[in-house]
Amino acid sequence: QVQLVESGGGLVQAGGSLRLSCAASGRTFSTYAMGWFRQAPGKERDFVASISVTGDKTDYTDSVKGRFTISRDNAKNTMHLQLNSLKPEDTAVYYCAANSKSRYQVGVQPDYWGQGTQVTVSS
Repeated sequence: QVQLVESGGGLVQAGGSLRLSCAASGRTFSTYAMGWFRQAPGKERDFVASISVTGDKTDYTDSVKGRFTISRDNAKNTMHLQLNSLKPEDTAVYYCAANSKSRYQVGVQPDYWGQGTQVTVSS
C-alpha cells in the first residue's frame, strides 16, 4: 500500500514557475513507476508526465515538453514536477500517481493517487 501526498501548488503569473512535490509512504515506492496527471475545470483528468523506477526513462505530454521536468528521489520517497514558463492553460488540479504493475511507465490507470494540489496561472 502506498499513500501519496502532493504539495507545492499555488497561484502564479504567466511565465512563472512552480515546483510540485509528491511524498510517498511505504517501502515499495522505489519499485513503482510514478507520474503526474492534471484536471482542469470541466475537463477529464489527463496525463502530464511519467518517470521510471530508476528515473532514466521519462515521458511528457506534448503541451508541456520543454517546460516541465519530472524527477524522483527514491532515498527520500519523493517525486517532483518542475513547472516553468507556465501558461494560463496549465491551470488545473495536479495529481501524483503510482503504478505498482510497471517499473517504466505510470500508464493510464495507475492504482494509487494523491489528493491533488491546485495550480492556478493568471494571465
